[in-house]
Amino acid sequence: MSLKNLLLRTFAIAALSVGATFAPLSGAQAAERYITIEPAQPSDTTGKIEVLEFFAYTCPHCNTIEPMVQSWAKTLPDNVVLKPVPVAFNASMADLQKLYYSLESLGRLDLHDDVFKAIHVERKRIYDAKAIIDWVAEQGVDRKAFEDVFNSFGVNSKVMRADELAKLYAIDGTPSIAVGGKYVTSPTLANSYEGTIAEAQRLVELVNK
Repeated sequence: MSLKNLLLRTFAIAALSVGATFAPLSGAQAAERYITIEPAQPSDTTGKIEVLEFFAYTCPHCNTIEPMVQSWAKTLPDNVVLKPVPVAFNASMADLQKLYYSLESLGRLDLHDDVFKAIHVERKRIYDAKAIIDWVAEQGVDRKAFEDVFNSFGVNSKVMRADELAKLYAIDGTPSIAVGGKYVTSPTLANSYEGTIAEAQRLVELVNK
C-alpha cells in the first residue's frame, strides 16, 4: 500500500474509532475517495465483478446505509454481483456472522433487514447464539433446522472465508465497499453515505471498462 493510501487508511480508522463523524476531506483526500488494494484480489464468483459489502449487524452506520446499498444493487449490470460480508472485529461478533450465513443457507434473507431493526430500533440484544436462536424462532423459523445450520461446517467455512476477506482487504471499519478486488471505499473516505454509493458506482464503471 502506498504512503498516500496508508495515510487515508489511518484517517479512516481514526474517524471510525470515534463514531465515524464524516468530517469534510481536503486536498489529496478529497481527490481520492477510495483505497487501492495491492495486490488485487481474485473474484470468488467466476466471470463476475464482485462488489463486497463489508458490514456488521451491530454497526449503526451499516444500519443507515443498508437500504441505499440494496437500492443500488438493483441497478448493477448483469456482470456485477454484490456479496454482503459480515465482519467480526472480535470473537464476540462471530455469532452474528453465523446468523447472516445461516439465514442465507436457509433461504431466509428476508429477515436480514429485521436483524438490523431488532438491534437498532427495538434494542434487542441478540448478540450470542442463544439470543439469536430464540429470536429467529420467534420469527417463525424452525428452531432445530436453524440450530443445525448455525452449527454446520458449511456456515463455519463461510465465516472463515469472511474473516479471510476482511484481512485481505484490510477492513478496519464498517461499512466498507470493495469493488472488483481492487478498490475499497467507505463513508469516511467518501464523506457521506450517499457519497459512498456514488464512489462505489464510479469504481464499478472503472473496473467494467
